[in-house]
Amino acid sequence: MNTGWTFSDWLQYAFSFALVIGLLLAVLWGLRKMQSGSSFLRKNSQRLQTIESLSIGPRQKILLIQVDGQEVLVGVTAHQMTALSPWPVQAPVPAEPKETHTP
Repeated sequence: MNTGWTFSDWLQYAFSFALVIGLLLAVLWGLRKMQSGSSFLRKNSQRLQTIESLSIGPRQKILLIQVDGQEVLVGVTAHQMTALSPWPVQAPVPAEPKETHTP
């Protein structure tokens, strides 16, 4: 009667361990996607996006959101949301040409 582990036992153990770790990582990834508000099948044609968020208190935030290409600054409390100011869409700043020195 042999009570030792064979190579196939070790291989099955390693495969099971890898499967459990892989499932755990997949579930954690899914929970993170759900927490950030993005859907698994969401299209890129969203009209509303959160650009930045700043927590200024336990239940207060300032959000910079983009709606149809226009950015708006919004104050959020536990009971209310207030548009603080429209935010102009920033055009990309062109790179300044480098000066060349000729002797």
